[in-house]
Amino acid sequence: MAKRHLRLVTPATVNRTVTPKRLPNSDLRSREYLTEAEVERLMNAARKNRWGHRDATMTLVAYRHGLRVSELVDLRWDQIEFASGTLHVRRVKQGTPSTHPILGDELRALRRLKREQQPTSPFVFTSERGAPFSTAGFARMVERAGAEAKLAFKAHPHMLRHACGYALANKGHDTRALQAYLGHRNIQHTVRYTELSPTRFKDFWRR
Repeated sequence: MAKRHLRLVTPATVNRTVTPKRLPNSDLRSREYLTEAEVERLMNAARKNRWGHRDATMTLVAYRHGLRVSELVDLRWDQIEFASGTLHVRRVKQGTPSTHPILGDELRALRRLKREQQPTSPFVFTSERGAPFSTAGFARMVERAGAEAKLAFKAHPHMLRHACGYALANKGHDTRALQAYLGHRNIQHTVRYTELSPTRFKDFWRR
């Protein structure tokens, strides 16, 4: 007669919880980037927060420079040259560092943030206790601002990096220039922006 194998039941197996499988992004939202108008709505919603100027400035800087959230929260004042209006971008994931221009509205926002920062810190974006802003904290802020702005999907920080890429592609910048600006080592990561740019087919039917 065949032997029957009995499974030993322990408290660990009884109380074990199964983590639900995360749905792919395509099932959660129709796209992974924001339009320029949606970024503006997100910033307006962020301004209503208790620390509205800081939150709106974080959103603007992340968008204008295509920063990953870890690059944003690690941003330091010594990376900003107010006199020349330039930002020295340090990239993670072995990305290529670069120097970006800072436009007037962003420069004014950063100057005000530096004047009002208490306690002072080498980091640009800090909590009310003076600690560097956390990646999770920024993600929560973006999600809440997205809901306040009544976006049709759940917003997350990386959408701002993608928004930067698509906005620059729509303005006619070529793939190589985008690659340098976003710090991509592999140009295949940049191609998506120019491939989906509506200006790519602007004169398609006129030929």
